[in-house]
Amino acid sequence: QAAKAARTVVITGVPDGLLQDDVMADILVIHFQLSKNHGGDVEEVIYPTVQKGVAYVTFEDQEVVDRVLKKDEHRLEDKRLSRYYPLKVTRYCEHVSA
Repeated sequence: QAAKAARTVVITGVPDGLLQDDVMADILVIHFQLSKNHGGDVEEVIYPTVQKGVAYVTFEDQEVVDRVLKKDEHRLEDKRLSRYYPLKVTRYCEHVSA
């Protein structure tokens, strides 16, 4: 199994303060497990993080990361949200201090 960092993506644009943090984390899990979003099994979601509107999603398989990154537009949609929110998905890079 690939290192955790290689199986993690950074999500920005998460609507902040609309819902409880655990509810928003659930919505993110659902979004990234759906095949229409090119998702797959989610191992872990870290939300909230130090930065507002940022979440980390770790998948079981590294292949899912590549698929998710290839999708043009991620729209976070849920009946608990009043509208959809565009998400930006980027690869997580471990910052190693020299």
